[in-house]
Amino acid sequence: MPSSMKASLKRITRALYRRRRALALLSTVLVSVAAYVAAYVVRFEMRWPAEYSLTFALSVGWLVAARIVVSSLFDLNAHQWRYTGLRDMVDIGAVTLISSAAFLLILFQLPLQRPVPRSVVLLEWVFASYLLGGLRLAYRLAFEWYRRRLGANGQPHPRRHVLIMGAGEAGSLVSREMIQHPELGLELVGFVDDDRTMVGTRLRGVPVLGAGDDIPALAEEHGVEELVLAMPSAPPEAVRRVVQICEAVDLDLRILPHEKGVYAGPVSLAQLRDVRIEDLLGREPIALELPELEEDLWDKPVLITGAAGSIGSELARQVALHRPSALVLFDQAETGLFYLDLELREAHQDLRVEPFVGDILDDGRLAEAMETYQPARVFHAAAYKHVPLMEANPSEAVRNNVIGTWKVAESAGRAGCGKFVLISTDKAVNPTSVMGATKRTAELVVLSCAERYPGTHYTAVRFGNVLGSQGSVLTVFRNQLESGKKLTVTHREATRFFMTIPEAVQLVLQASLLLEARSHIAML
Repeated sequence: MPSSMKASLKRITRALYRRRRALALLSTVLVSVAAYVAAYVVRFEMRWPAEYSLTFALSVGWLVAARIVVSSLFDLNAHQWRYTGLRDMVDIGAVTLISSAAFLLILFQLPLQRPVPRSVVLLEWVFASYLLGGLRLAYRLAFEWYRRRLGANGQPHPRRHVLIMGAGEAGSLVSREMIQHPELGLELVGFVDDDRTMVGTRLRGVPVLGAGDDIPALAEEHGVEELVLAMPSAPPEAVRRVVQICEAVDLDLRILPHEKGVYAGPVSLAQLRDVRIEDLLGREPIALELPELEEDLWDKPVLITGAAGSIGSELARQVALHRPSALVLFDQAETGLFYLDLELREAHQDLRVEPFVGDILDDGRLAEAMETYQPARVFHAAAYKHVPLMEANPSEAVRNNVIGTWKVAESAGRAGCGKFVLISTDKAVNPTSVMGATKRTAELVVLSCAERYPGTHYTAVRFGNVLGSQGSVLTVFRNQLESGKKLTVTHREATRFFMTIPEAVQLVLQASLLLEARSHIAML
């Protein structure tokens, strides 16, 4: 197509788009007249009844007027045709039904020589409903076809063939996004689902081609380059199986993760991500039910140090669920603290969130936080935890992990805090590193504070490798794999045990409920 013709078409299209409401109103008028004519023709056995010409001429204006008024009340002409859906069909049905009923009432008042047959009114309503709905659906189909085939510059989009595994609600939402956004270059060829009763059915017009075991054959037959796992609740063993299948046939794999909360809001293709190591956890994540935690935290001020960190931020999220009177977020990392504050305020609008920028080694800031908010619960998560870095900087490890813990524990005791929980590490058991030694010393500091401040219950909680936490060995492994390097492990037969961040925080909160003795160390 010549460039001048393309430019002319663009100008015409833009001019029509600016007048889309007027065009929609015009289509309503024309469809109503056409439906009224068709109703007479069908009613009188496919011929125009000449004896009803005057009746038609005197009544058609009232029909058009009724339809315009009712469509304006429903704001029908403001709907964007390119996104026509079920809601639009319902609105069209309501507009035509109400306007046809109004037209019928008007007819009773008109002095017509030949009254309009009621069957004509009924037929007109049916025809108008189908024509108005069909016109909008045809426009949407044409628009989507154009967008799939041609981009804004009139050139074909490069296409990447995709299979979706999971023909359920999540798969349906992902497929809708793919269909509505062809500019992303994703061509959905079909679904796969392990429920074989679904094979041969269609979802949003796209076929369910087979089950998970059929992926290699389907990938070869349809030239599939990518598989999307749209099963947020899939157990780890199912994810591992899909990973193995994709590796065998060299398919890229992206997943819709559970933590995104697919059903809590709109699904976006931006939520899809690559598989992470934590997705392959060799067991089901543990979810503890702690109803007594509500009573322990409800209407009490809670202070969390290191709140911007991976453990501290998840601890803040879970504490917020139990409605404390105030949640004080203490950290010197202002950026992380800023975004955590925004997140919590949006998720818990009635919660009093107090971001507090400060250093645990600053006696003045600690005293100010304790005196201002009088926390009943203190969770101390601020610490240096990178083992190699602490080997190179032992004085800073002692300063932050030991002296910092001592200052926070002392401040909590002086402020009359009810419970103090130290987040420790399994490396404090027979420590062989500077970091482990400083954390073990921090535990002893906490136990000593328990003797001097009997009104405060102190505890320390130890746990090992936490998936996704800052400084986790898995982050190191992932970077080594992405760089094509070998994994550095202490021994080829070494065994590591992992927990997720939510699991670790649940166990910390559980340990806080076990503070019956004056002090103890919990090993998790």
